[in-house]
Amino acid sequence: MKRAFTTTIGAAAAAALSFGAGSAIAQSSHSMTAMATTTSDTRAAGLRSTLNTLFQEHIYLASAATGAALGGRDAEFKAAAGALDANSVAIAKAIGSVYGQGAEDAFLPLWRKHIGMVVEYTVGVATRDKPKQDKAVADLIQYTQDFGAFLQSANPNLPKAVVADLVKSHVVTLKDVIDAQASQDPGRAYTAVRTAAGHMQHIADPLAEAIVKQFPDKFGG
Repeated sequence: MKRAFTTTIGAAAAAALSFGAGSAIAQSSHSMTAMATTTSDTRAAGLRSTLNTLFQEHIYLASAATGAALGGRDAEFKAAAGALDANSVAIAKAIGSVYGQGAEDAFLPLWRKHIGMVVEYTVGVATRDKPKQDKAVADLIQYTQDFGAFLQSANPNLPKAVVADLVKSHVVTLKDVIDAQASQDPGRAYTAVRTAAGHMQHIADPLAEAIVKQFPDKFGG
């Protein structure tokens, strides 16, 4: 049963990722249009709003995917994972709209990487494989350092340690969601989702503020 679950979730994730990049066009285009059509006086606010929306959506879609996976709902998991990847593409495009195609191309696989680690943790929880869970958590903690270094390299107003700390909180709150879902306690699970989604503002707001500070001419007003 353990092998069957792991194979199912892995295959579904791979399939979802393969079609997710292509299906993200409409969603990411809508987000980018919202940013592009803001007036010069509201570009900074538009950037902040877009990042908050995309990062919070990441939590809701990730929790939908993990909940479906833990519940053995394969079709639902595949659909949620596809939507989650579309969200990843949209976040990468938001980064690319500021830093260019090269940054977008570098950001997307880095962001997807932590989602893969979350999948590994979910598999570990579902199969009661503690070593697998521990490895996934260790990989995610290391990932926070890599992500912090990436953002610092793009924007000196984003210190690596600060970013890593914020992303670590994201990892911890998302882990709480998975643990609550596995406990089959809906009240605890939905509270954890709200907490995790609320935390994403602490990533989106500093990122938007740092970008505005870095490019005052572009986001002035």
